[in-house]
Amino acid sequence: MEPWLRGLYDAEGMRSVDRWAIEERGVDSLALMEAAGRAVAEAVVRLAPRAPIWVVCGKGNNGGDGLVAARLLREMGFEAVVLLLWPADELSEDAATNLERLAVVPDGRGPGARVRSSPQPLGETANARVVEVGEGDDVAALLAGSGAVIDAIFGTGFSGAPREPAAGAIAAIAACGAPVVACDIVSGVDAATGEAAGTIPPADVTVTFHGAKVGHYVAPGKWATGELVVAPIGIPLGAPKPTAVGVIEPAVLDLAPKRGAQSTKFSSGQVTIAGGSRGLTGAVRMSSTAAIRAGAGYATVAVPADLEPVFEAAEVEVMSRGIGDTPGRLGTDAAADLLAAFERAAGGVLGPGLGRDKDSLELARAVAPRIEAPLVIDADGLNAFAGGLDQLAARGAPTVLTPHAGELGRLLERDSEDIAAHRLAAAKEAAARSGAVVVLKGDDTIVTDGERVAVNAVAAPGLATAGSGDVLSGITAALLARGLEPFAAACAAVIAHARAGQEAARRVGAAESVIATDVIAAIPIGLRSAGPVE
Repeated sequence: MEPWLRGLYDAEGMRSVDRWAIEERGVDSLALMEAAGRAVAEAVVRLAPRAPIWVVCGKGNNGGDGLVAARLLREMGFEAVVLLLWPADELSEDAATNLERLAVVPDGRGPGARVRSSPQPLGETANARVVEVGEGDDVAALLAGSGAVIDAIFGTGFSGAPREPAAGAIAAIAACGAPVVACDIVSGVDAATGEAAGTIPPADVTVTFHGAKVGHYVAPGKWATGELVVAPIGIPLGAPKPTAVGVIEPAVLDLAPKRGAQSTKFSSGQVTIAGGSRGLTGAVRMSSTAAIRAGAGYATVAVPADLEPVFEAAEVEVMSRGIGDTPGRLGTDAAADLLAAFERAAGGVLGPGLGRDKDSLELARAVAPRIEAPLVIDADGLNAFAGGLDQLAARGAPTVLTPHAGELGRLLERDSEDIAAHRLAAAKEAAARSGAVVVLKGDDTIVTDGERVAVNAVAAPGLATAGSGDVLSGITAALLARGLEPFAAACAAVIAHARAGQEAARRVGAAESVIATDVIAAIPIGLRSAGPVE
């Protein structure tokens, strides 16, 4: 994994860490569980609940973590109620041991449930008891009035769709209204993908163990994670490193060559941006301005000939080239001139403001495979390849695609809702089919070349504004033109864009007030050197 990516574990990666620690380094698995449960209990204490704390436990080791937390909370004087979703005799070995450590004995029965409580009083109100849920029990009613809920049903090994009794318990946690602390990952979220089938209970805090997981950073799992606390649990140094996915670190920005005494506007990187149509001239203008702000020494826009005066008047630093004879847009008659406009480019963008006229989309399909420069395809350039993504595999130069979920859905001929539910898989599929680096935009922007995968973790809600994608395409093209390989260029552009979005919000005072030109003005801060790669 690249040194500028901070690795995230998937389920298999964490299993390898546990096996290594236990089998090769002799770490006691119960000691790991004890440390995990303590971290969860401490997170609950910070919430300062005044009513009973319900600990909803599955039968695996995640449930064992919850049982440890219940015992420790009891020892601290809190009232803790454990809800076992499966019979106690189905618990994993370590979880069963921690049920015994609660020192509980049977003392009564309720309808469909066995209730146990600690034999020794812990104070006037503090006690611990275990409720073993039976068929027909109303988990939502049991959780009503709780001061906090610990979600300890499923851990990082879960995938697929939860079945009863877990499904009902997950829905009850989601609806209970109490603060939720999740053990390792929110139940129902796939740690390897972030996918979730059905309802998932949003956590206020997720306490994960040893290292963060992919599902904490990729939506929809990301939206349920809440505050993420990574707790050490005693895994020795030298444990296997994550290899599946990495969070983009600012150190990637240091890969871009810097201008020196002998640099010229040509050696700094030439960029061509092609697109524009009547009513959509701003997209090309923003993309081209972003490119020169991101370090391109020379930028040219290739635009409809009759609209060229708009660009001549508006863009002082950007060259313009009017092409074609089709009024108000680019049509197939501009193909030869468009290819000529890219001849000297070290990086380019195709699509901003192109429009969805049939002739304009046909132009994009005709020229994209023949452009010999590294190329970013965005906006209507992407729409030109709806259902025809494989056509881009014929390109001989690097390609970067920058779709949002709707655009990627059109490329793959699926609903945007399906893309949103399977973001990581959809991005990887698109990269494999097109031979391109795919940048699936969102708060959790995913960058992948089909093998390597990176995720953005820089929150910048100000980027939810028109023109933000045009800015990203310009930054990406500039970094390609400056010599970065496509995956690194896309990752660097994504994090620079997000950091610029943060800076723009700081300057204007609120994320809601950010417009795309604010982001362009903040690009120098977004690109600011982050120090050497270690």
